Amino acid sequence: MTYSFENKVAIVTGAGGGLGRCHALELAKRGCKVVVNDLGGALDGTGGSSDAADGVVDEIKAAGGEAIANGGSVADRQGAKSMVQDAMDAWGRVDILINNAGILRDKSFAKMEMDDFQMVIDVHLMGAAHVTREVFPIMREQNYGRVVMTTSPTGLYGNFGQTNYGAAKLGQVGLMHSLKIEGAKYNIHTNTIAPVAATRMTEDLMPEDVAKAFGPELVTPAVIYLCSEDAPNGVIIQAQGGQYSIACIVENQGVNLGLDATAEDIADNYEKISDLTGAKPRGMLQLSST
Repeated sequence: MTYSFENKVAIVTGAGGGLGRCHALELAKRGCKVVVNDLGGALDGTGGSSDAADGVVDEIKAAGGEAIANGGSVADRQGAKSMVQDAMDAWGRVDILINNAGILRDKSFAKMEMDDFQMVIDVHLMGAAHVTREVFPIMREQNYGRVVMTTSPTGLYGNFGQTNYGAAKLGQVGLMHSLKIEGAKYNIHTNTIAPVAATRMTEDLMPEDVAKAFGPELVTPAVIYLCSEDAPNGVIIQAQGGQYSIACIVENQGVNLGLDATAEDIADNYEKISDLTGAKPRGMLQLSST
């Protein structure tokens, strides 16, 4: 079996480099028409240039594919609207949205300016919400859509100096969990990729020899699957260096302490309450493609 995206249209945000570029190139290689969105700013979100998006479009066209560039900011509602409008003007539909755009403004929470906290939330979480909100009615009308969010280990498990980034990234997971329910009857599947990859965002964190084993192209196969007609609904796939796994929220059986339970009862029974033996994912339907 080979996945083809002929006659499909995708929007990939933050696609001027790194993960987004790899996703856009692979979709185009498989016949998809692609809106390559990238603000072209610095890692902290400042500035802007069309060069990065234009460069990826040139790569796609040189390989025989179809693509257009868009320089709108996902953090701006008009920017989000512009990339969806560009897709509709060019090809009349949107089948796939990959919410990949992001910035970093790292600092320990005690030292972080709240403007930097807000900006990271605006790009990662609100940006994903803005663009998804623009495509959702289109996908409902088509009775088809595939939306991919991008979280990270920081969002799932935390990391020093990244409270803003972690909050935004886990926020995308929460957005996914409700969209999977709202979109199911319209054949709109929403999933999340949790990548570890050597990109502009991680170049200061990975030694060069390690980075070679974590190329962004090794994340893209999982994203392509999540964009396909076979995609599950409401799943987080972790991808790093050729390793793929599922991350999910689980619940254990817990302990029934009755209606008159006290804080002291919680303390006395905490070992049993926190025992994850036999814990199961909350809502097993999230692992199904139906």
